[in-house]
Amino acid sequence: MAGGSRESGRTVTSKVLAILGAFDAAHPQLTLTDLARRSGVPLSTAHRLVAELEEWQALSRDPDGRLRVGLRLWELGQLAPGRLLGVARPWLQELFVTTGENVHLAVRDGLEVLYVDKVYGRRAVPIVSRTGGRLPMHPTGVGKALLAYEPDWFVKSYLARKLERPTPHTIIEPGRLARELAAVRTQGYALTYEEMTLGSCSAAAPILVDGRAMAALGIVVSSRRARELPRLVEPLLAVADQIARACASPPSSGSGP
Repeated sequence: MAGGSRESGRTVTSKVLAILGAFDAAHPQLTLTDLARRSGVPLSTAHRLVAELEEWQALSRDPDGRLRVGLRLWELGQLAPGRLLGVARPWLQELFVTTGENVHLAVRDGLEVLYVDKVYGRRAVPIVSRTGGRLPMHPTGVGKALLAYEPDWFVKSYLARKLERPTPHTIIEPGRLARELAAVRTQGYALTYEEMTLGSCSAAAPILVDGRAMAALGIVVSSRRARELPRLVEPLLAVADQIARACASPPSSGSGP
């Protein structure tokens, strides 16, 4: 059968997806051997499939022979989540110009937040979030802003897990975290103080469309300036509301007939 699809009962498609899924933020470059090991695809099969993926520009090869995600996948990735990014990007830039701080946009994907856009400058505090990167929900401002508006069953299920503790300041006690999420719903925004990374604090607001948090907008500042977070809440909420209004509006049909 083509592609050795009988190997371990896996289809060719599942092997290709496993190869692409072997790359992540911690492994942006892989040798063919490492790629085969991480994907669970036999080396000989990986060699052939990688050649086809390179030809299609889904993968590219560095001068040292290591493989990385190619431009064709990057091009396709720009299409999702298309409308949200198209609507939000100008507002992210405006919020950055207004505040001068790191600004990022995230959505929930499973039990994590996925960062889909980010605007920052040379003087902004370094942060661990990166476009295309994932982080836990409970230690991040955007994660709390999203989690607070999930259905009760989802929140209870999330809090029942063993929660990661990236720093000593991360809130992992279910009761305390539940009270904080209730406060987020009441006030309309979330604040974090060194819960994800020592040295940085954040403010975040949900982007609510029909009562559902379709995304969250966040600002990150240095812990030395934590007292400035409250003054950033007003412009943050204003921009989150503008993005929500734009997302709720019917998409423009472009130029007329």
